[in-house]
Amino acid sequence: MRSSNPVLGRAFNQRGYAAFDPTPTTETDAALEGLYNAPAASSMRTGRMTIDDVVTRTGILFAVLVTVGAAAWTLNLGGGAMMLGVFGGFALAMVNSFSKTVKPGLIIAYAAFEGLALGTISHIYNDMYQGIVSQAIMVTICAFTGMLFAYKSGRIRVTPKFTKVLMTALIGYLVLGLVSFIGSFFGASIYNTGGYGLIIATGGMVLASFFLILDFDQIQKGVNAGLPEQESWRAAFGLMVTIVWLYMEVLRFLSILRGND
Repeated sequence: MRSSNPVLGRAFNQRGYAAFDPTPTTETDAALEGLYNAPAASSMRTGRMTIDDVVTRTGILFAVLVTVGAAAWTLNLGGGAMMLGVFGGFALAMVNSFSKTVKPGLIIAYAAFEGLALGTISHIYNDMYQGIVSQAIMVTICAFTGMLFAYKSGRIRVTPKFTKVLMTALIGYLVLGLVSFIGSFFGASIYNTGGYGLIIATGGMVLASFFLILDFDQIQKGVNAGLPEQESWRAAFGLMVTIVWLYMEVLRFLSILRGND
């Protein structure tokens, strides 16, 4: 079982959990297999990750993010705090993504840095366009809920083709963003303004929404494969990365719409 999500990849590509022979060879093996496949009453009894574990860890991370973000918003810390949050969050994202072991402390620290960045960025946007942050939050929640429903109901299924299309689109989006960023130094950026900027922002918003489907699928596969309970921190971290990405794309999309009025 392979994961297309670079954050969740460390957990879901481990041979010890995803690769096993499902055919029991003895009565003892059959009994163990039955115990393995039985739904766990709690991760405390089995030591394996459950959906409840992921939900709890995700809640903890967002509680940290919102608390720090609210403080940054209230104190109006400015550009220095924003840069600290952005670069600190990026550095911790890289560490957590490529670490072979789960480090809950660093994952929580990532949530704090993201809260610092988002709190200051949101305050800047809201100063320019009153009410835009509450609108972005509502759109993000609706997108998350819609994608979760689409996945749970089977309306959107994760297939190799679906994953390949999304990964190809992501590469194209990143290349376009990089070209636009370089062009901004020569006064030729199309990333944040005009019709082209609106198209790019729409594409980013849609892409981030569909990446939630990949996150849901990989989390479910991790639960089914019996990953250790500790991996629920990594799953929550991966989900947070996608939701933060989605929120920023929605915020940029709305700002372009408001700017064109």
